[in-house]
Amino acid sequence: MLKIGHAFYQSFIEADRWKRYLSGLGVSFTVTLGALAIGIVLGVLVAIARTQHDQQKTGQKPNRLISVLNVICEIYVTVIRGTPMMVQLLIMGLVIFASSRNLIGIAILSLGINSGAYVSEIIRSGIMSIDPGQMEAGRSLGMGYPVVMREIIIPQAIKNILPALGNELITLFKDTSLVTVIGLADLTKVAIQIQAKTYQAFMPFFGIAAMYLIVVMILTKLLGILERRLRRSDRR
Repeated sequence: MLKIGHAFYQSFIEADRWKRYLSGLGVSFTVTLGALAIGIVLGVLVAIARTQHDQQKTGQKPNRLISVLNVICEIYVTVIRGTPMMVQLLIMGLVIFASSRNLIGIAILSLGINSGAYVSEIIRSGIMSIDPGQMEAGRSLGMGYPVVMREIIIPQAIKNILPALGNELITLFKDTSLVTVIGLADLTKVAIQIQAKTYQAFMPFFGIAAMYLIVVMILTKLLGILERRLRRSDRR
């Protein structure tokens, strides 16, 4: 017990090291929220482009612009989903933006681009689950394609895919631990730095594992509450 108490003191109390953990957690949250915002925007754009291509009527001449956009989106999704996120971070941090010291910006952009590929498939599945007759009904009323998507299709699709989007948020938060490879002082990097100073590996790493777990449990609870509220609004 004395050894555990001493390890805890060295890892969290001595030199106010607990403040460094909080700072690292703040960096992890910042990267998660920024990457999620980029991922959702990219995901929606890619999903709409691919869905519009898939919904072109057979027998008609395909729209060339939509076909080109669809090919670009397919390449993007294939490349991002087919390569490890750590490799993508290394390429962004040490190759493309090697001269930049804005590590938070690099991390947000890298994780956001990665997340966008997965979110696009989630949103596309949600859009395709909506009855195509709703699109035809909206167009017959004189509404343009973007208006129908924004006002009718997307809101319904979001309700269907909310659990999957919630899982993506949780995965994204846990994946912020990978940004240590570009030197960003997130929660995991802080634990590594403290372990190097104290030579105590058990307490820092089990400590951040507990922090990740607590945050994930809180996010899971909040997402569950949101899903129940959406279900109640549907019944009304």
